[in-house]
Amino acid sequence: QVQLVESGGGLVQAGGSLRLSCAASGIIFSGTAMGWYRQAPGKQRELVADFRSGGITNYADSVKGRFTISSDNAKHTVDLQMNSLKPEDTAVYYCNAYSPYFGRNFWGQGTQVTVSS
Repeated sequence: QVQLVESGGGLVQAGGSLRLSCAASGIIFSGTAMGWYRQAPGKQRELVADFRSGGITNYADSVKGRFTISSDNAKHTVDLQMNSLKPEDTAVYYCNAYSPYFGRNFWGQGTQVTVSS
């Protein structure tokens, strides 16, 4: 199995920045894809950013130009740098890992990000 632990959430004013980190442990094979999702109250969970085949980064339109996803494959970590935060970015952010070995997604426990106006 794969375990994911997020850190770095919190409360920030609009226009501010936060950095989220996710550490993966367990059985991690080459090809495990990692990314970040978020879920706001009353809304469905949505993709924020992830890595596609070949290491290409992919972002939701709502965060392009403001958020940056990065990873350290040797340490099995994935970070999300969030700049120019807006109140609509308020959500619980989840780290995600898809393992082709297990054929399923794994999720972290989530970290709250609150952006005040």
